[in-house]
Amino acid sequence: MSKTVAIAGMGWLGLPLARHLEVLGYQVKGSVTSEEKAAKLRAGGYQAFNIEISEGGISGSLNQFLENTDFLVIMIPPGLRKHTGADYVLKMTYFLSAIEKSNVENVILVSSTSVYGDAQGIVNEMQSPKPETQAGKQLRQVEQLFFTSEKIKTTIVRFGGLYGGSRQPVRYLAGRKELNNGDAPVNLIHRVDCIGILSEIIKQGAFGYVFNAVMPAHPKKRDYYSKTAVMLNLDPPKYSGSAKDENFKQVDSVNISKILNYTFKKSL
Repeated sequence: MSKTVAIAGMGWLGLPLARHLEVLGYQVKGSVTSEEKAAKLRAGGYQAFNIEISEGGISGSLNQFLENTDFLVIMIPPGLRKHTGADYVLKMTYFLSAIEKSNVENVILVSSTSVYGDAQGIVNEMQSPKPETQAGKQLRQVEQLFFTSEKIKTTIVRFGGLYGGSRQPVRYLAGRKELNNGDAPVNLIHRVDCIGILSEIIKQGAFGYVFNAVMPAHPKKRDYYSKTAVMLNLDPPKYSGSAKDENFKQVDSVNISKILNYTFKKSL
């Protein structure tokens, strides 16, 4: 009997992950934040649920979404970049409480490399994050809530900057001038490798770990974004001269190869 994966957040990454897992033989169901999105997914043959998690609690068929689930993948965006004052920790505390009351045992929590502060320099999974931003601090707190739960086994996946398909970060930088941090290393990952890593965790049952999911290459921002802009026929961004007192972080991984034996499919 095939096992079931529930994906909380069937969007830019969650939907192609669902398609890939189906090819591998898993049953997949997903959640989205509107009935309109859920209806579209159902029309495409997916078991989809409209579930919203807010500071006031959870609405929707959450118990139905969680029941008979072997693996739960959580990729709910924090929405913290919009400076809305959102309490991501409170929302995810509600979600964790519901998960702990269900029969779900294995969870993948998608996090971000923003849990590391720029002053930390070169880091891997062996270093404890020291977040500097409010968003990073909330993400780190949520990581700890899930990872220390005694009722579930959580693997944390910290994705670097996401790209692939229509999502190309250089489009937001094209034509801009006097940008800072040109000597900072990029910490990126392609959607293809996001899907590959998440799938391997499920296939191998690699729960109870932390993975920094970032491509091994770290070219300088000024070099990478200029080259990529030219490839996409965009006006390359211009960076100001380097500042000696700037702090940069480079996020590496030892666990991707050591535990998953995963080889990246995309390169910079």
